[in-house]
Amino acid sequence: MTTKAEAPAKSPRRVAAVIEELKQLIFSGELKPGDRLNEAALALRMGTSRGPIREAMRVLAGMGLVTAIENRGTFVRQMSVRDMLESYDMRAVIFGFAAQRAAEFLTPERRQHLEDLLTQMEQATIEGAGNRYYELNLQFHDDIVAFSNNRRAVLAYDEYVKELHVFRRRFFDYEAKMRRSNEEHRAIFSAMVAGDGKLARQLAEQHVVTGRQRLLDSLEGNEFS
Repeated sequence: MTTKAEAPAKSPRRVAAVIEELKQLIFSGELKPGDRLNEAALALRMGTSRGPIREAMRVLAGMGLVTAIENRGTFVRQMSVRDMLESYDMRAVIFGFAAQRAAEFLTPERRQHLEDLLTQMEQATIEGAGNRYYELNLQFHDDIVAFSNNRRAVLAYDEYVKELHVFRRRFFDYEAKMRRSNEEHRAIFSAMVAGDGKLARQLAEQHVVTGRQRLLDSLEGNEFS
């Protein structure tokens, strides 16, 4: 009877809800880089047992949002400025390469899929839905890399993206930044549709470099330096 009573708290739906709540605490800055995640306190706050908290932490570790350290606990991911900038540099190279290759392999179905994502991002911008925009933004980038038909590029890009989640999310709470970001997406997409892989590569690299500069601007004098 006790195991059955525990089951609802460990259901996939409950774990998914805990994951989303933890992500929001991290993205909002309430849980800051380097903060230790206290299982008992989080379970009490979310009205659940420790089981779903532990499972959610494992998922977040796989996403690169937290780091588990043996005998110490689980902490919100922390990176040096140098590490972050180097990750941006690698993202720019891979994303540029992927955009050029994706232009070669752009089927009508892939074109429509990317067009739909752009439209959804525009709607999220109008609604001021930062979380929604961020998820769509990730998907747009990931899909372009996937459309390069290069598995190693996908694996490498995913690793660098995961490292930066904690620091990138905050840029998408402002309508002007979301709008500017999607204008850059549109330009990349247009170059791909036109079959101009060289231009697509140039625009894609510049898109990530611009994000790198926004990161630098935001880090001046704060706790991440």
